[in-house]
Amino acid sequence: MWGDIVIAFLLAFITAFMMTPYSIKLAKKVGAVDIPRDSRRVHLKPMPKLGGIAVIAGFVVSMIYLLITLSIEDPNKINLFGPEEYAFKLIGVFIGIIILGITCIIDDIKNIKPISKFIGQLLAAGVVVGFGLRIGNIDLPFLQTQEMNEAASIILTIFWIVGITNAINLMDGLDGLSSGISLISCISLLMIFALNGSPLIAILMITALAGALTGFIPYNFNPAKTFIGDTGSNFLGFILSIVSILGVAKTYTAIVIVLPVIVLGLPIMDTLGAIIRRLRKGKSIKAIFQADKGHLHHKILSQGFSQKQAVYILYGISATFGMFAVILFDSGIWKAVSFALMIVTIIAIGYRNLNLIKGEKGSRYECMNCKYIYNPKIGNEVAGIAPNTEFDELPKDWRCPVCGERKDMFILYEE
Repeated sequence: MWGDIVIAFLLAFITAFMMTPYSIKLAKKVGAVDIPRDSRRVHLKPMPKLGGIAVIAGFVVSMIYLLITLSIEDPNKINLFGPEEYAFKLIGVFIGIIILGITCIIDDIKNIKPISKFIGQLLAAGVVVGFGLRIGNIDLPFLQTQEMNEAASIILTIFWIVGITNAINLMDGLDGLSSGISLISCISLLMIFALNGSPLIAILMITALAGALTGFIPYNFNPAKTFIGDTGSNFLGFILSIVSILGVAKTYTAIVIVLPVIVLGLPIMDTLGAIIRRLRKGKSIKAIFQADKGHLHHKILSQGFSQKQAVYILYGISATFGMFAVILFDSGIWKAVSFALMIVTIIAIGYRNLNLIKGEKGSRYECMNCKYIYNPKIGNEVAGIAPNTEFDELPKDWRCPVCGERKDMFILYEE
């Protein structure tokens, strides 16, 4: 099994890493370029946004290779045509990837309406469910196994797939954010699957996804060379939602069902917050589809943190959710809660010192793009900034006088 896991990771990693430069060229050729036309975007330069194609390629190449080789080597390892009918379910998954991929590629190129993309997500989820992948009966504590009728199972599964697909998509607001959080979620789920004795197919799928993301992130981390785009962020949520169902298929107990929810807690919370916020502001269902600047990463940036610092903070939160889920499954509620309390206590003690990473009075800041250094003592007279103006006192729309990057592309300069 471990050899197959290594193959799943490495093949996906190498494929995604080598394919990403081609996706950049393709994006520029077909016009899939994100041009910063509004203040909601934190980048200044036009950015190719078809990186998701490389991630999909890494995942699909790795999985197809393993499915073929395992079927030849030992058909019983995965048992594609056994009682679980994994072959039939995987056909549905791959068709769903195609439907969702085509929809989101069109969106990355033409910017289709949110409702059109939502319909594509529903179709992709419906195909997956139609090919037999569903959330089944759930064992609740102190109660007999709850039989879930077919209609409830279909609705719940579609809701889960579409919900997680959108949750990851909405987190795609900073360089490396959605891809990094998805990678952390992959690692957490892989640990849970290993402890749970989950089906090999789920373990291989989550490993292949982790490998593809690892190959892509070097191009996506700040300062990014390409974006993962709607094609990639939707694909990540789609596969994470499906794999989480496959991974707990052996034991549909209440605790195991809730683990993927905890692992994906950060994007789920951000999405629920966005829905509530937009409903309160727009007072209509239509308002849910209206983009805004109220996401967690926007709020962190507004506190004076750079893009990199905001991404690191959200990585830490996501990793905490993941480890809480792993500890909860492996060691029980008391240890998971004590772990969470320790994290909260440490953060509470060190919260004030977080200001240090934003710099102290007189600190110099360096542009991550062109390496220009802003010195408060000198200021920037060309832009009308007087000497002794602290970096935090600069106008929000102030930009690097050399390359034009925004304030959030500056980091604390250390000699």
